[in-house]
Amino acid sequence: MLVIDNGKLRACLAAHWGLADAAVQVHNGGMNSATWFVSEVGERWVAKAVAPGSRRSFISGLEAAAHVEAAGVPAGTPVVTRHGSLVADVDGVPLGLLNWVAGSGLLGRSPDEQRLIGATLARVHAALRSVTIKDADRFHWVDARAPHLAVRPWVRPSVTAALAGYEALDVGSLSWGLLHTDPAPEAFRLDRKTGECGLIDWSIAMSGPLLYDLASAVMYVGGIDNADYLVEAYLESKTMTRAEVEHGLTAMLRFRWAVQADYFARRLVTDDLTGITSAADNEVGLENAHRWLGRLAAKEPSGAHRGHKTA
Repeated sequence: MLVIDNGKLRACLAAHWGLADAAVQVHNGGMNSATWFVSEVGERWVAKAVAPGSRRSFISGLEAAAHVEAAGVPAGTPVVTRHGSLVADVDGVPLGLLNWVAGSGLLGRSPDEQRLIGATLARVHAALRSVTIKDADRFHWVDARAPHLAVRPWVRPSVTAALAGYEALDVGSLSWGLLHTDPAPEAFRLDRKTGECGLIDWSIAMSGPLLYDLASAVMYVGGIDNADYLVEAYLESKTMTRAEVEHGLTAMLRFRWAVQADYFARRLVTDDLTGITSAADNEVGLENAHRWLGRLAAKEPSGAHRGHKTA
């Protein structure tokens, strides 16, 4: 679990960003980072810390956010330190100060919110299609041989099957670009005064199939059968063809749930409690992955090619 002493945090904000009199409030709304709300003289920011081993990917994600915001989508861009860096260190822990994005996170339950998620995600993908980030990672990171997948008997076989379905898509033929990697509804912030919607939580820059982000968004709103408005709004942008979505969305959604299984299996094995109160929360996440991987395997006995039903 990430822990930064309050006094050291305040000293870092003063030394690197000149915020000597800032009010700091613990937030910690994510599972992979520690966050604080920071305010001073009517201005607001978010301070975000990640594990030391995530420093490079964190910086690349902040660079991606800057490109997204430059294209007109609020993204929580980093405030450069007095020394010209995107992050500072607090006892070896990388800390970034991010500009506040006005509004509140979405829930993704209503048709209007789903349309907004789909349209905003498409705008982000379009903005990043021609962007290159030096230290961007390349999709994907799931290793079916990883020791932590032995945490439960079903995990490794289910992840292996989902990986096979992903590979069967002929991934080189898919539309690729820089991804957000985790576009959950709460990461889409809607300013209801202006109607402007942003996308925050840029923790990594990764080049991969755009369909992965779309499948992630679909996963968070309850699966393909509940995501028609989201998918249709995304397709209206022409960022990806309807044929590509119909061909690959189900297989990519299955892979996305395999990512969840991999993630929570690792957290259980390493007793990672970042962002949660007990290991029981990791157990719930793993069991959700188990349930959905079973559903998707039953729906798709051939492995990979049932897509989104469109009118």
